[in-house]
Amino acid sequence: MNLKELAKELNLSISAVSKALRDSHEISSATKLAVLAKAKELNYQVNPFASSLRKQKSKTIAVVLPEIDNLFFALAINGIESIAQEKGYHVLIYLTHEDSQKEISITQLLQNGRVDGIMMSLSSQTLDLKHLQELKDKEIPLVFFDRVADKIDAPKVTTDDYQSGIKATEHLIEKGCDKIAFLSISNNLSISNKRKNGYIDSLLKHQIKIKEEYMLLCSQDDVKNKSIITKMLKKKNRPNGIFASVEKLALISYEVCNELNLKIPEDIKVIGFSNLYTAGLLNPSLTTITQPAYNIGKEAANILFKLIEKRGNQIIPEQSVLNSILVERNSSRN
Repeated sequence: MNLKELAKELNLSISAVSKALRDSHEISSATKLAVLAKAKELNYQVNPFASSLRKQKSKTIAVVLPEIDNLFFALAINGIESIAQEKGYHVLIYLTHEDSQKEISITQLLQNGRVDGIMMSLSSQTLDLKHLQELKDKEIPLVFFDRVADKIDAPKVTTDDYQSGIKATEHLIEKGCDKIAFLSISNNLSISNKRKNGYIDSLLKHQIKIKEEYMLLCSQDDVKNKSIITKMLKKKNRPNGIFASVEKLALISYEVCNELNLKIPEDIKVIGFSNLYTAGLLNPSLTTITQPAYNIGKEAANILFKLIEKRGNQIIPEQSVLNSILVERNSSRN
């Protein structure tokens, strides 16, 4: 049953039936009741998608992510969904798989009006920002979260990455580490650079020599990452502390230490950015910098809907920074 057939059953115009269903003041109460009764009898369902197209709204937002196997993004999606559901919106998830070309293709696809706004966390390979500027030029509501594009004029929701880098490094120093390795997956991402800067500044503050061989640039290839970390830990002058700036590098470090018979935390202490529920169940349990992933997603979604709705003169924050917390567990204890 569609609107045309319903109108025919009622012997009314399509326009009159549509207005009656929308409770328009132009239609009498008696006609509205008749239309609603017949619609119920014939099991007529309003098509929200068709209605939104007429209003030039898709009632859909896109979330563009680099990966999904990182629990941070799973929790962030839950936060986003909680707001989208309140607003009656659908959420489309697009994965770039850390590929900047896929990211470009996705943003081009989303320029055709299929979504009312976009939330994005950048690929680790993204250097050229032209495709992101195109979204801004076309006035498509855009909010970055976690992995942000600093040079694009759009709201950003992040955690306190620089301070967290300091927090993690100083924690290891307090535990007696004086040879601390820093593991990252990208020199392009602002979050990696901020965490690294916090690491470097902490070493300088405590007059600990900065060594390039302790700053490992890893990748998305876990096999190569394992080889790089193994090579570092086999050296005579190996580090006695590891600061993994992303979740999976902490887990690979555990694997390598086990294979090399290095005991955590006796031989080497480990801390990592992670939202793993199982961090406390690892052997030994992993000390983490835990990001407020759910709240980051929720905050980013709230800002996006303010942009979509353009509520009066409401001020949209340029950047929202939420604090992460250090959770000490056995991997860094004396």
